Amino acid sequence: MHKALRYESIGENKVKCSLCGHRCVINEGHSGICGVRVNENGTLYASTYGKIAAEAIDPIEKKPLFHFLPGSDVYSLGGVGCNFRCTHCQNWQISQSNPDTCMLRELDPDEAVSRALDSSCQSIAWTYNEPTIWHEYAIDMGNIAREYGLGTIYVTNGYMTEEALLELSPMLNAFRVDLKAFSDDFYRKICGARLQPVLDSSVVARELGMHVETVTLIIPGLNDSLDEMKALISWVVENLGPDTPMHFTRFHPDYKMTEIEATPLKTLEKIYLMAKDLGINYPYLGNVMAHPFENTYCPECNSLLIERSGYNLRFRELDGDICMGCGEKIPVVRDVKEK
Repeated sequence: MHKALRYESIGENKVKCSLCGHRCVINEGHSGICGVRVNENGTLYASTYGKIAAEAIDPIEKKPLFHFLPGSDVYSLGGVGCNFRCTHCQNWQISQSNPDTCMLRELDPDEAVSRALDSSCQSIAWTYNEPTIWHEYAIDMGNIAREYGLGTIYVTNGYMTEEALLELSPMLNAFRVDLKAFSDDFYRKICGARLQPVLDSSVVARELGMHVETVTLIIPGLNDSLDEMKALISWVVENLGPDTPMHFTRFHPDYKMTEIEATPLKTLEKIYLMAKDLGINYPYLGNVMAHPFENTYCPECNSLLIERSGYNLRFRELDGDICMGCGEKIPVVRDVKEK
């Protein structure tokens, strides 16, 4: 197994992991909450280094990322394990699994980058399960990817420490973070975590120069109150900036949360319009096929810049990163050759 980064020995063969917000103290022979970082004789190992459970070529809009290499394909990799226990997880078959219960395949970082290049992808995303717990593997692969001009993406719950983010910063371009709610009670009961570490890491990612987009899955009766969404949106405006793309996506029943119905479209539309009123320049709706609120509009002249229908898109009044209607510069990453 691959020796882990971001931990310290604390005596009696115990270690303390400093990779994510749990900061697990791990006894010899046990793993952290993630299920994949294992203490053997006082040394912490990344047991899933170089082992994958899922591999695909996706449209980048599937992540979703709307302002980072729009219209391109992304080479996507997922492993097993997670540091959250979300009862509505849509990838629970791998995220709530572990190396002993899930079939994994070996894939070296060099080979993964070669596959991305051979597939004409413009970026690599660590996704499907939580990439934070793949720390060493992602860094090694990301450093190679950057040498070849590929973009690098974390699709993350954001529950990582500042120390981990600082290690990722030289290679990581985009930080697509779930803001699952704006309630610590929700995070504790639904995710088995806390809210503040997610907010802190999102701010640090922005300060480190990463492209940040947020996603909030709107779950009826749990995080869909307009007061809570107003507080969340206002926090993003103040701490991440009004140009931060915010995605509000439709819930569908899954895993251990099958008794709740899908989010009413009217609820999503109200949140979208509220986000606009509160100063978010680029709000979006997700899981609502062919809705005009999937599109990108110029915040100055309202020109249709990028038209979307699901994962398909068409550039309209956007020339590079300039609105053809009024000349406004649009915060969209079209090239990652430089970091």
